[in-house]
This record gives sequence, structure tokens and C-alpha cells, in this order.
Amino acid sequence: MEQVMKSITGSLASAASGVLVAAVLAFSPAQAQALKEITYLLPAPAFLPAFGPWQVAKQRGYYKAEGLDVKFQVARGGVDVAKQVGAGNAVIGGAIGDTPILVRANGIPVKAVAVLGGRSLMQLVYNKDKGINGLKDLKGKTITALSYQDTTFFALLGMLSSVGFGRSDVNAQAAGPVGVWKLFMAGQADAMASVPDWTAIALANPKMKIGIIPADDVFKSMAQAIVASDKTIKEDPQLIGKLVRAKLKGMTDIMKDPDGAAIGYVKAVPQHKGKEKAMAATFKLYNKYTYPGQKVVGQMDEARLSALQDFYLSQNIIKKKSPVKDLYTNQFVK
Repeated sequence: MEQVMKSITGSLASAASGVLVAAVLAFSPAQAQALKEITYLLPAPAFLPAFGPWQVAKQRGYYKAEGLDVKFQVARGGVDVAKQVGAGNAVIGGAIGDTPILVRANGIPVKAVAVLGGRSLMQLVYNKDKGINGLKDLKGKTITALSYQDTTFFALLGMLSSVGFGRSDVNAQAAGPVGVWKLFMAGQADAMASVPDWTAIALANPKMKIGIIPADDVFKSMAQAIVASDKTIKEDPQLIGKLVRAKLKGMTDIMKDPDGAAIGYVKAVPQHKGKEKAMAATFKLYNKYTYPGQKVVGQMDEARLSALQDFYLSQNIIKKKSPVKDLYTNQFVK
């Protein structure tokens, strides 16, 4: 009996020791360390498929793996994002790769730290039943755009310039993020300065004969980008590196498996519950029109950026140029 009791006592002691070790491990400093909370500014509502890479990165724990707790907040467009980031009101934000061209000349010290694709975000989508088969057929036609100050509108101007047209040669309408595609789908516009989110809506309508001209085919505008301030890049490059790394993982997941990524995306964005196939279709358009073309995922093409700045100056969109090296850095994507 004494031996049995010793055996039981030893077993209990061993079990208690195991529990104690497990408890110590569970509450070790490495495990208990709180995630760093980061405000990530977006130029439009976070539920839009355009922000798939951001949402996939969060849903799959890529930010958390970097020790970050990312909170998305919405600003009033990419220029406002850049202003808020430049003022230090947010560490990082989403915009377009050419946004620093627009704001840097006005003294806002931000750079693009990664670009989400080697091609343009914008496509010109047109209704073939309106007598349009190419850019030269747009003369006098009604074209919707997000706004007159949006980079997709500037891309439209660039596309028109490729056939010798200017803004006065078309009836351009600033319709807002919903009106852009709704007016087009209702037949009240002949074409729209689109992005894959809206292009997917148009393609899903079997009653419309849709034509698509990617901006990239005639005018080298930019994809979405991550922007950060000069101050944060200098003082906390490790943080910027973590944010860029996590985000680009989300983008890479979409590039490799848009169907699987769409499932995770819908989990993160319940507004799209039951629309997994539609979200996957949109992601596939990003894979076709926007994401390809980078030797290194996220890397800025300096020559493309420089040529775009020259165009903006020629169109009086900006009043002066900035040194192109001040507009971006590739240090976080190598």
C-alpha cells in the first residue's frame, strides 16, 4: 500500500509540475506581449474588393504574426490619406502609386513604400451598343469617373491624349463611387473610367455588350500603393517593413489562389456573405489587369513614375515636379 501511495503521489506531483510548466509558458513575456495597435487609413470603404489584399492579410493573421493589431479607418480619398499620413495622424495608408506626385509638390512629405501591381488600376469600360469600338469613338460620348481629382480620371485624360483628344472632346461626369457604374449600367453613360470592382459588375450583366481597354495598353498609369511619411520611414523602418510584408502576403495569396482568397475575404467582410464567386471574379480581374508586371512584388517602376509626373505637369495637374527619388522607396520590398 505504501508503494502504491508513493506511486500515486509521484504521479500527482508530475502532473502538477506539468501544469505549472504549461502555465509558465502560457504567461511567458513572449506570449503575453500585447500587439501594437496601428491605424491603417484607406481612401474608400474597407469592404470594397479593391482592398482585398488588406483584408486577406488581416483575416489570415499576417499582421498579427508581425506583432500588429491593424485597425482600418476611412479617409476622403487617396490625397486625404496622404495628407493625414504626412501630418502624423496615421502611420500608414492606402492610395495610388502616383499620389505622392500630387501631394509632394504641396509640401506633404510622403512616399510610396510598395505598389500593388505593375500595371494600371484603371480600365476604360464601354458599351459596344453605343457605337464605340475604340478610343477614337469616344468623341462627344458621356464617360463617368469617380471625381475630377481622382487618379483614375487622370488616367482617362492620358488615354484620351493618346489619340489626340482632350477633356473637352468628351462629356466627362464626376459621378462618385456608386454613380460611376450605376449610370453606365443604366445606359445613361456610354463608358466609364473603371477599376476591376466596377468592371466585374459590368461583365456580370449578360444584356450588355462590354468592351474593355486597359489603361496600361496606351497610358502607363499606376496601381494602388502603400504610403508612409518620410518621418516614419526614417524613425521606424522596422514597423513599415512589417506592414508592407504582411500586406504583400495578402496580395500574393490573391494572385496565387483567387478562389481560396475570396473565401477568406468574405469571412473578413460579412457584407459580402454568399458572394464568394463574385469576389473571386473581381480578384481575377485584378490578376489580369493590375497585379502582373513586377519583377519583385511591390516594387515601384521609377521610369513609369517619372513619365507620369511629366504628364501631370503638362496637363497642369501639378504646378511643379518633385525629384522622382523623393516620391518612393523600394527598401521594404527587396
